[in-house]
Amino acid sequence: MDWIPVLVFIGGLCLVLESLISVIKAIVLPRSAPDMLTGIFFVSLRHVFNFLIERKKTYAQKDKIMAYYGPLSVLLMLPIWVTLVLLGFTGMFWTTGPKTWNWDAWYQSFRISGSSLFTLGFGPLDGFTDVLLGFLEAGVGLLLIALMISYLPSMYAAFSRRETAVTQLEVRAGSPPSPFEMLRCYNRLHGLSALTEQWQLWETWFADVEESHTSYPALVFFRSPQPEHSWVTAAGTVLDSAALTLSVIDIPRNPQAFLCIRAGVLALQRICDFFNVPYNLSPSNDEPISIRREEFDELVQQLAEDNLPVKPDLDQAWIDYYGWRVKYDRVLLALAVLTMAPKALWSSDREGLAYVSPPVFRD
Repeated sequence: MDWIPVLVFIGGLCLVLESLISVIKAIVLPRSAPDMLTGIFFVSLRHVFNFLIERKKTYAQKDKIMAYYGPLSVLLMLPIWVTLVLLGFTGMFWTTGPKTWNWDAWYQSFRISGSSLFTLGFGPLDGFTDVLLGFLEAGVGLLLIALMISYLPSMYAAFSRRETAVTQLEVRAGSPPSPFEMLRCYNRLHGLSALTEQWQLWETWFADVEESHTSYPALVFFRSPQPEHSWVTAAGTVLDSAALTLSVIDIPRNPQAFLCIRAGVLALQRICDFFNVPYNLSPSNDEPISIRREEFDELVQQLAEDNLPVKPDLDQAWIDYYGWRVKYDRVLLALAVLTMAPKALWSSDREGLAYVSPPVFRD
């Protein structure tokens, strides 16, 4: 049938084009662009890792296994792209040959395709069409290798920038990090006015994470060098520290803390957008959060006992904090679950807890 070779050629061409489109979205395009091929692969590989950690009892054992998920997902994408290109051109080479369905015909087409893709030169190219397809496939193969070589340094540079700030946070907020430790450290060593510099630094960090983790989504799953560190818990600690500064600490209002929270909310929301994590884009103060009033009061009492200036009206402080936390509560905890983040105060220790009803807001 004359139409069968046409369908085979079109099918092979579609495989090649789908691979190239996937490469462009994943590596070349400087913006968030979800791709079906990479999405299916990431989800499938995650199921494999979930199966591997299913019977592990401790977090340390699970963390050791999950540390390979991000890097392995990046490295395995290249063989997948190469395989699809190889199979696509195999089909196209088959249409230029005798077009028989026997094994030898397909093997010869596969042999020519592999020779062209890896520029080995042992597969004979007979005729103008074969030569043209061979040149095109060799160019695609070299392009894939070149892009992957340039992709890895860029991604690891973004990872290094992210982890530098996460590691430095341990000095100021402890390990695992907590907003209480961060505020106490600054009150004792630098003075609370020095927090302005931290809010500026983390505003820049959030912007960098938003850009890099949507352009290179595999970075979301790259785990920190230290098992107790995580970019998610670091983000949660900084956001809670800024929210507590604005709502609880009795110092002049710092607009830079508001900007830091705003940058953090946008970053977490846009990363959730890439992974289709549901959340309310504009949460109202009527929505519940995961922090209980008792936990809030306990932390405020600890701050007061450590000689931090605490506002006298705790009811209003709770209402103010609630208004800040509701903006990032759901997205923060969703990313903590997605990345299997280590336990940290108010950032990833909420699993299994019921959401708290909103307070009665004053007129």
